[in-house]
Amino acid sequence: MAKVEKEKKEKKHFFKDFKAELKKVIWPTPKQVVNNTTAVITIVLITALIVFVLDLTFETLNTHGVDKLKSIVRTEENNVVEDTLSNTTEQNVVDTNAVEENTISE
Repeated sequence: MAKVEKEKKEKKHFFKDFKAELKKVIWPTPKQVVNNTTAVITIVLITALIVFVLDLTFETLNTHGVDKLKSIVRTEENNVVEDTLSNTTEQNVVDTNAVEENTISE
């Protein structure tokens, strides 16, 4: 029974303290609320615009720039492969000539 009464007193005490704390709060005036709300909305819109422009820019660079880079890399890879093939072919010709010379000289 004492526990129940103690809990009731604690609840009453909590709500009294809560009410006392709310009285200490300095509430903003309607003008301050409007000014702060306007500032927040403006900053959010500016940030959204910046993110949109950056996204659009990077997307454009990605579609055009990456395709161009891919074509450059493919061209360079093809050149390397062609050089490797031509070097291999030249080496094979040199090796074949050397074998023929060795065969003839024997």
